Amino acid sequence: MDPLFVIVLAVVGLVVGSLALYNSLVHGRLQVREGWSGVHVQLRRRADLVPNLVETVKGYAAHERGVFESVTTARAQLQTSVTPGEAGPANNALTQALRSLFAVAEAYPDLKANQNFRDLQGQLTETEDKIAYARNYYNAVVLQYNSRVTTIPGFFVAGPLGFHEAEFFAGDEALARPPVVKFS
Repeated sequence: MDPLFVIVLAVVGLVVGSLALYNSLVHGRLQVREGWSGVHVQLRRRADLVPNLVETVKGYAAHERGVFESVTTARAQLQTSVTPGEAGPANNALTQALRSLFAVAEAYPDLKANQNFRDLQGQLTETEDKIAYARNYYNAVVLQYNSRVTTIPGFFVAGPLGFHEAEFFAGDEALARPPVVKFS
């Protein structure tokens, strides 16, 4: 076999392999962005439901001001978050505040029977499910992308071409425990 042919074949193989790796990294980065967009949309939807829920509960439990303030503050933090690193803690804070809000609602049987409250609670539950699905998809895509960026041969190509690891959207394991609610 001609040595020149082997060299040309090796160079062509390297070029094709490099292009395939680059395209794989670009595709992964786009999947991460698309996955984060899905999470972000559901977080926004959740944040948009919260004021209606708070107003409904306020009508029955006006003296629970601290709970309403914590929900409002957590919602504002979630709405201003941009990255997964910012959104994760803000989402956890809102989840904890909503748990306290629902604990307050438990003390008011008329509120629990209110159709508007039940509808909002159902929508929020549905949105929570969508957030969980979107978070799982996003984190799976981030795992695949980060694997391409940090393993060989991607490691040698990713950094110089501006591909960096993506952030996971993490939940807070402490939220798996029931909240402590104190009425003063």
